[in-house]
Parts: sequence; C-alpha cells; structure tokens
Amino acid sequence: MPARETWRALYAHFKPHRWTVALGASLALVGTVAGLGQPLAAKSLVDRLGNDESITGILLLLTGLVIIGTAIEAVGAYILERTAESVVLAARRSLIGRLLRLRLTEMERTQPGDLMSRVTSDTTLLRAVTTQSIVSAATGGIAFVATIVLMAVMDPVLLGVTLAVIVLIGGCVALVMPQIARSTQRAQESVAEISTVLERAFGAFRTVKASGAEDRETAVVTAAATDAWRHGVRSAKWQSVAWSSVGLAVQVSFLAVLGIGGARVASGAISISTLVAFLLFLFYLIDPVSRMVEAATQYQQGSAAIARIVEAEQLATEEPGAQESVLPQRAAPVSVAFEEVAFRYRDDLPPVHHGVSFDIPEGGMTAFVGPSGAGKTTVFALIERFYEVDDGRVLVDGKDVRDWPLAELRAAMGYVEQDAPVLAGTLRDNLVFAAPHATDEDIAEVLVKARLDTLVSRLPEGLDTLVGHRGSKLSGGERQRVAIARALLRKPRLLLMDEATSQLDAVNELALRDVVAEVAREVTVLVVAHRLSTVTLADRIVVMDAGKVRAVGTHAELVAGDPLYGELAATQFLSGGEGNGGA
Repeated sequence: MPARETWRALYAHFKPHRWTVALGASLALVGTVAGLGQPLAAKSLVDRLGNDESITGILLLLTGLVIIGTAIEAVGAYILERTAESVVLAARRSLIGRLLRLRLTEMERTQPGDLMSRVTSDTTLLRAVTTQSIVSAATGGIAFVATIVLMAVMDPVLLGVTLAVIVLIGGCVALVMPQIARSTQRAQESVAEISTVLERAFGAFRTVKASGAEDRETAVVTAAATDAWRHGVRSAKWQSVAWSSVGLAVQVSFLAVLGIGGARVASGAISISTLVAFLLFLFYLIDPVSRMVEAATQYQQGSAAIARIVEAEQLATEEPGAQESVLPQRAAPVSVAFEEVAFRYRDDLPPVHHGVSFDIPEGGMTAFVGPSGAGKTTVFALIERFYEVDDGRVLVDGKDVRDWPLAELRAAMGYVEQDAPVLAGTLRDNLVFAAPHATDEDIAEVLVKARLDTLVSRLPEGLDTLVGHRGSKLSGGERQRVAIARALLRKPRLLLMDEATSQLDAVNELALRDVVAEVAREVTVLVVAHRLSTVTLADRIVVMDAGKVRAVGTHAELVAGDPLYGELAATQFLSGGEGNGGA
C-alpha cells in the first residue's frame, strides 16, 4: 500500500481525536521542556560547587523539575492511552458495521476468520500508531532539535562528534524499518489464517470429531500459528536491531565526547561544568531519539495493519438503512413476478437462471419444484436482493426490488432458510431476532403455531434456556420450528420457506402444513419443497428445470400436462436438496 494512502487512512482514524491528542502532546512537551532544564541546572550546580557557593536553591530547582516533569508527563500519557483506546473502539465500530452490511458476493469469497482478525488483532495495532507514534515523533523531534541547539551553544565541536555517530548508525536503523513492516504484515496474515481455520473447525465440530480429523485440523492450526511465530520473531529481530542501534549510538557518542571533551577541558577550551552538562544532554538525547525510533517502528507495524483494514473497508456493501423497526401490523400480501431474469453467481460460473419468468398474485401459497440445481433457492435469494440480477427484473408488489429501500423490502418478508440457522444465545433471543419489539403475547401465539410450546414447557429455563453454538442443544426439527416461528413473528407480507419442513417428523410436518395453509390466507407464501404432501397444498406450482420455468399450474394440471412434474410426483419428489450456487 503506497505511503500516501497509508497516511490518508491513518489520518482518517486520527482526525476525530486530534485535539485530545494535541492536549496530550502539549503535556508531554511540557514534561520534555522540564527535562531540558535539568542539565542546565546541573551545570550551575557544578559551577557553584567550584566557587564554594550555596547549592540549596539549585537542588530544590532540580527536585522541582523532576517532580513537575514526571507528573505532567504521567497525565499526558494517560490522556494519550485513553485516546488510543477510543481510536480502536471507533475503528472497530466502523468496521463491524461495514462488515455486517457486506454483499453476499463479498462474504462468499472472503474467509470469515480473516475478517474477524481484521476487527480484533489488526485494529489493536492502531492503538499505538494513531496516537503514541504521532506524539512520540512530534515531541521527540522537538526535544531532539532543542537538545541539539543547546548542545551547539555549549560546544559545536562536541556536537559535531555526536551527530556524526548518530547519523552513521541512524542510517542503519532506516534500512531495517521496511523489514519490520513486511514481517508484521505477514504475521498478521498468519494470525488471520489461525482464525479462519478455527472458525471452519468449530463450525463443523461434530463432523471433525466423527471424521477423526482432530489431529489433522490441529496440524493445520499449528502450521498457521508457527508461521505467525516465525514472522513475529523476524519482526522482533529487526526491532531489536533498531533499538540496539540506538543504544550503540549513544554509547559510542558518550565515549567519543568523553575522550574529545576531556582533551578540550585539559586544553582550557571548555570548563568541566560544560563537559558535565554536555554529557547529561547526551544522555537526555536518548529519550527523544528512542521516541522517534519507536514512532518509526510503530508506523511500520501500523501500516501493515491499516492496509488490511482498508482492504476490508473497500469491500462492497449494501445500502445503509434502518435495520430494525417496530413490529408492524401485518399489511396486505404482495405479488411477486420475474420478468426474463438471467443470473449467475460469479463470472467464472455457469448461469443459474436463463430468462426466468412467472407471475404470482397476492396471497395464497406457491410451490417451486424441480431437480436439484434447477434454480429454485436462487429465486428466493433474488427476491431478498442478496444478489442483483444480471438481466431482467424482479418485481415485488409491482415494483422492481432495486427501487425498494432495502430495509423496507426485507421488513416485508419472512425468510426460513434451508439449513434453518439458530444463533448462540437463548431461545427467546432467536425468536425475536427478526422482531426485537415483539410482545410476550406475540411470542406465545407463535409458539403454539410452530408447535414449540411443548418444547418450551419442558426446558429448564423456558424461553431463557441457552440453545448452544448454532443451536447445538436442539434437534434438527426443533431448529426448523424455531426458524419458522422467527419468520412468523415478523408478521411478514411475503413468507419465503426453503425446504422448511424437511427435518420434521410426520406429525409435526402435518401440523405445520396446516399453519402454513392458514398463514397463506393473509400472506403470500412461497415454498421450495421436495415433499409431495406439501406441494399438493399449493394454490399454484412452478416447475423449474435447468434455470428455466417449464410449467405453472395446479397439481392435477401438471400431472396431466408436464412429464417432468409427473415423474417427480411419481417419486414423491424425493430428490436431493440444493446448495448455494447450485440451487
């Protein structure tokens, strides 16, 4: 990432806190000025000792400078640390808000673990680079210049010796800075790989155990951890070179100044007090030089992190909008139409839809059937605007979905996904996830409809019972009923159900069919189904094959008029489910 873009991105994070940082820097600078007075006071002390004068006042002054300087620097350090935490918090808020609005196409080609590491470990590196490094560079630079000026006033010859050593060794430090940046970036990428592998393993924990893959997955995570360690050690190596160079520069300068300064004292060119003060300034020079080296090191580390954060910020997102609203009173059902829709998931994949067209009136239940890969699930994804069509139009209530405010469009829908995801948390959390303002009466009504009331009654803490990671404490059928209840609680105008009863037993499946039939009197219901018992309840059936609509009609009409539907009906629609990209 070019340095100019890095600085622009860093400034964007720094800008809201610039005045607070300026206050902290000012306090740090006051502490620095107090420190600069100490060598001058020491020179006066030596002169007074040589002239047999009282040193009480000078000692009090030195003590005061030390105490005041330390106190002021401590306050400044606290302000900067607090501001640094605020920078990290703001960056995380912004990044989290953006990542949760990512388009599905972006999410599907990015590893979730990698995105999580950008929110956690990468933003942590901003703490130092956006506050401490800026202040360290500014105050260190000012203190360095001020010290050099005072040293020049005392003795230009000794200053020349000091600068020669510092410049020589400083050039070596500058050469290792890019190495620190590269090693840090690779270490951060390896940390992201750890998160990615762990997220994959935890997401399929039972499969890992059933496959006896614990050792293999451990080896993959260990390899990523070892890679992170290797690059971290490499970064530490170059940082140690940088810091050792600073110490070497000071020590060599001290020896050179002590030797040449001693000779100048012996020749009468300077006084002993001047040499003492100059040596104190030389030691004082360690602090500003260290600050500048630290700032350069933090910048190299931060630039690696900011590059990864900027990459995440550049991912395409959906339009912003109100994501939650007060639970609506159910309005009139909507119509749905596809007009010559063409779509593919990616340019390198074959088309899923080839001119799909159908027209579904308001209300009632419509079933989508067809072989696996026919494009049924993709119909729902396009209605929800998870993806944009390549050609044609998708109409909801007579209006192109692209003309709907996205939040308003989705607020009108309830969506039951094929795998019925359940989130970690309580059962109540999952039920109200799509309708956060639902009342207890609303919840109780939906529990009965979804046949969850019996389950809740036997749970130890009722609705407040934890369901485990991804609903691991619930059966497949229970998870499906939770997903259905969640969608019904939203009081949608359009209900999309993708194979929503596939894991239910015959009794519960029959009961929920009656619920769906009842809901279809007030809501437009679209279902993707493979069970003949569900399909025969539909007011109309859309038969899809190879990304096209073959036929539309009732069960009786299609059995008589469409060979594919007749074949599917004869086998009770027992074909496999569909996955993303092949639906």
